[in-house]
Amino acid sequence: MLALTWTLGLLAPAVAFVPSSPLKPAVVVRRGLHTDTPFENPDHDLLVRVARGEVGERTPVWLMRQAGRYMADFRKYSDKYPFRQRSETPEIAIELSLQCWRAYGMDGVIMFSDILTPLTAMGIDFDVIKGKGPVIHNPPRDAAAIKALTDIEDPAASLGFVGETLQALRKETDGRCSLIGFVGAPFTLASYSINGKADKNCLETKKMMFHNPELLHALCDHLASNIGEYACYQVEQGAQVIQFFESWAHHLSPEQFELFAKPAVNKAMRILKDKHPEVPVIYFANGGSSYLERQTDMDCDSVCIDWGVDLALAKKTVGKPVSGNLDPTVLFAPEETIRAEVRKNILSGGGPGHHLLNLGHGVIQGTPEESVGWLVDEAKNFRG
Repeated sequence: MLALTWTLGLLAPAVAFVPSSPLKPAVVVRRGLHTDTPFENPDHDLLVRVARGEVGERTPVWLMRQAGRYMADFRKYSDKYPFRQRSETPEIAIELSLQCWRAYGMDGVIMFSDILTPLTAMGIDFDVIKGKGPVIHNPPRDAAAIKALTDIEDPAASLGFVGETLQALRKETDGRCSLIGFVGAPFTLASYSINGKADKNCLETKKMMFHNPELLHALCDHLASNIGEYACYQVEQGAQVIQFFESWAHHLSPEQFELFAKPAVNKAMRILKDKHPEVPVIYFANGGSSYLERQTDMDCDSVCIDWGVDLALAKKTVGKPVSGNLDPTVLFAPEETIRAEVRKNILSGGGPGHHLLNLGHGVIQGTPEESVGWLVDEAKNFRG
């Protein structure tokens, strides 16, 4: 684990978003409260309850990539420290996880990390290069390489920084909001690993799929077992909800999803649900809205929907609790449009308290910070 010799101001005064009025522009002001100031939020478990399928008092809200480069405070770190140093140094990861929550008061804090983080514990070395994205140094493309992969036998030893980050975040958020952990789905992790980088055509993975499907199955199966256990570790360290990210679902036809991605991620989710049945599991297939009918029997509690489909239709199709699915570019619209889209999304999800409001993908770099505040404010105050 990387370490720093300097100290972060983790207890700096919190920042709160103040909604605008017709007469005054939106402003950001100091709340004047440190994060260790005792208080309890009556909505602290709203996100967890609605993720399980309960109807909430209102619609809970959190955003994928809510801890991101759209925030000036976040860029103070991302411009100075490489990604793995930020994500694997608990003191930094804790601060980056909490910044957006302090500013906007989402109903959930998601740990700042990466879906690729557990790969190193299995013998797949990676880095995230600024401007290029993930790079895998030893892509497992043959039987020998896949057979040589190791198991995450002791996450506390190989991924202890994740546990340390989650424990601290749970202490910060307990009684105030929900703590969200996450993992990459096996097919997505396999694709990154085989391709060696982010590839818009997913070419090396597709070649293995067509020429040596048994190798792809073997890699996905290995990843499924280990990712399931890694998700359990996150829960045991404090996470209250786990989201599985199938980030490369848009590279799959419905049949390919059924053959390769679905069995592997179901195996991983079953491992988690067998050990921790009380923990809500959310599955997000980015670009998977073209085969929602194949997600009705997923071993998850809730399905996160991308922005390419009507939310009411998606909810009816999957027959499960849903989250999503605002178009991330809506956050570049005027305030009144953002608020109107939030209200429309809540009504499409069944009305206040009937789904988790999220984007249909992550917050885009360059998103105006005040736009995130307007979105969260409208979601928390709209009652139908």
